[in-house]
Amino acid sequence: MSVPGHNPPFEVGVESARYELRQSGEGLCLAIGGDWTAFGLGNLPTEIMRSLTEGSRPKALDVQSLGHVDSAGALALVEALGSTAPLEASDRQDLRRLADLVGAPSEARQVTEPAASAINTFFARIGRQVERFIGQIWAVMDFQGRLVVALGRHLRNPKRLRLTPLFSVMEQAGINAIPIVMMMCFFIGAIVALVGANLLSTFGVSAFTVELVGVAILREFGAVIAAILFAGRSASAFAAEIGAMRMNQEVDAMKVMGVDEFDALVVPRVLAALLMVPILTFCGDIGGILGGLLVSWATMDISPVFFLERTVDTVSLTHFWIGLVKAPFFALVIAAAGCGKGLAVSGDTESLGKGVTSAVVQSIFLIIMFDAIFAVIFMELDL
Repeated sequence: MSVPGHNPPFEVGVESARYELRQSGEGLCLAIGGDWTAFGLGNLPTEIMRSLTEGSRPKALDVQSLGHVDSAGALALVEALGSTAPLEASDRQDLRRLADLVGAPSEARQVTEPAASAINTFFARIGRQVERFIGQIWAVMDFQGRLVVALGRHLRNPKRLRLTPLFSVMEQAGINAIPIVMMMCFFIGAIVALVGANLLSTFGVSAFTVELVGVAILREFGAVIAAILFAGRSASAFAAEIGAMRMNQEVDAMKVMGVDEFDALVVPRVLAALLMVPILTFCGDIGGILGGLLVSWATMDISPVFFLERTVDTVSLTHFWIGLVKAPFFALVIAAAGCGKGLAVSGDTESLGKGVTSAVVQSIFLIIMFDAIFAVIFMELDL
């Protein structure tokens, strides 16, 4: 079967490619002639494949009338023949060389990767998580080191401190949080008093509800509740504010102008947290004591005067100082987590959302962890 004339070649002196399908002793044979090059093929590869739709693939190749050939022609032959074997068996060296060139990608595409087993997938996931965790540890260490250096610069030269952002953060993150902290601690104190009175009344020692409320609020709940609320309000705000500046390239602009981002963004927020969390803890202690006082007055008929006098007489001031000592450490981890996650935000909104969420979760986790560490330390010190 000879092919009729098709598109003329694009270059003068190039003979149009042609082909013929005929039966031979080995089966169907593809006889080719002319120049099988990019300029001589035209639409021939499409015509060959169309003619082979209802027949079998050629088993042999006749190249006696073949002129020039390049990689385009060799690729058309491989697609028509279904393999590179006829080209590799040819007497022409250029065809064998081109078969190696165009056949490797075709064979590579036919190789299917073995499906990953469940155990390999499991360990690969663990490896990625470990790698991500180590990267986060390095990032935290880098941030903490830069923060220590920045705080040291401010200690040597207090004039570097930016008072306007410091007072602004103190107002927004601290002063504005006093009502919600006192209200939350009020309810916590009321719950402790209610549960304690119900439990202790079965033993006839309801008066010890005063000691229970005093120790629980002053030693634990006042500091922890204040820190958790500060983390929810301020760690997320720090991460969102700094992260938005990172997205808008404001932090990069500050670097270009010679302004250190730690001096302008991180240090004021850290110092504001160090100053305000102890104050919030003190306010939380007052709210918790008031909650316990009102519940004791309402359920056990303990007068407010008796409640306050018994609190002063029986609850050691050590519990108050233990709660207050933990507050600066809580403040430091909250501010560091919020600012660190904000500076780690990239240029998209998805990373901003992840940074804000991670800042709050990390802050609350560190608060609980540090509180447990302090509990063990003070227990060993008999405090």
